[in-house]
Amino acid sequence: MIAREMTVHNKVGLHARPAAVLVRESRSFSSIVELEKEGCRVSAKSITGVMQLAVNCGETVTVHVEGQDEQEAMDRIAELFSTGFGEEK
Repeated sequence: MIAREMTVHNKVGLHARPAAVLVRESRSFSSIVELEKEGCRVSAKSITGVMQLAVNCGETVTVHVEGQDEQEAMDRIAELFSTGFGEEK
């Protein structure tokens, strides 16, 4: 298992569209992918779970990944966070 803190940089935070992008990418990997914020941990493969975290711009989450393709999954998710999920920063 690997874990890494990541900060949301896009203006409106992890709202519906970037959450959907994150869920779609997470589902493309066989590894378990989870997000954690303030002790609440949810599956990154669940749109409901990701939206439940209500992550705003500038907030940090911990991404946990475990499985066969964990490094590839972590790298792709880190890229999404660093590019603001393709939205304006």
